[in-house]
Amino acid sequence: MNPVLALIITNIIWGAASPIFKFALQNIPPFTLAFVRFFFAGLIFLPIAIGKWQKLTLRQWLEVLLVGFFGITINISFFFLGLQKTESINVPIIASSGPVFIYFLSILFLKEKPKIKILLGMIIALFGVLTIILSPMFLDGKKFVIGAIEGNLFILLATLGTVFQAIIGHRILKKVNPFQVSTVTFLFGALTFLPFIKGEFLNWDISFLNINGLVGIIYGVFFSSALAYFLFYYGISKIKAQEVGVFTYIDPIAAVIVAAFLLREYPNLFYFLGALLIFGGIYLAEGRVHWHPLHKLKSH
Repeated sequence: MNPVLALIITNIIWGAASPIFKFALQNIPPFTLAFVRFFFAGLIFLPIAIGKWQKLTLRQWLEVLLVGFFGITINISFFFLGLQKTESINVPIIASSGPVFIYFLSILFLKEKPKIKILLGMIIALFGVLTIILSPMFLDGKKFVIGAIEGNLFILLATLGTVFQAIIGHRILKKVNPFQVSTVTFLFGALTFLPFIKGEFLNWDISFLNINGLVGIIYGVFFSSALAYFLFYYGISKIKAQEVGVFTYIDPIAAVIVAAFLLREYPNLFYFLGALLIFGGIYLAEGRVHWHPLHKLKSH
């Protein structure tokens, strides 16, 4: 398969994930859906991982589990909780702000000296994030404003999960094959959802499952996880890493199209303004199509 086509399909799948999962969450509780998705996706990857299994040091095991904690437990928990409260089309735009937080963390923890142009671009992008997060305050007739802002903040926390996932995963993926990392993180992440499922089953059981929930399970296990990851790893193995970023611009387009059809969600002025500030700010800072923190790992 052409690697460009593989990455286009991958990002269409991941872009469509937020409206499809919001559709599913109308029926199935978030932690139950998260467990089913990653447990069975992990089982699908397990035979591939066993064939390429590497012996890991204690430190490497710790790093892989941390990738799972931030990339699956933190990211997916807040991703699903946020989807229940906000519009799904906000997700890929807010998620695109990952480089902003990586930059500020590098200044804070790595003591990197900020350059004026980069700092200015990142501040502009940060204003774009705030524009989308706080937009419910300015939309006439918007109900449950506090809940919508809370949902956007949850998506921001999910994005921070992928930032730490990328920082830790970038190093470990240079030493351990990606299918082994994915299998371990998927299964470990799935297990971390188990304590929360017990509470969900007080008001829900498998007999309540309908087409919404089934769509989320099938899409999550077979498309957003197994197929998309396989195509993603194939694609990035064939082209230069810096070229992968251009494909992430497909995500919000796919989200808007699917959300309009499935959820009757449509972008507003604040959506376009926030997106313009985020992408424009990152472009100003880096002088090219932005680097996305999910080049190496992705959870949606």
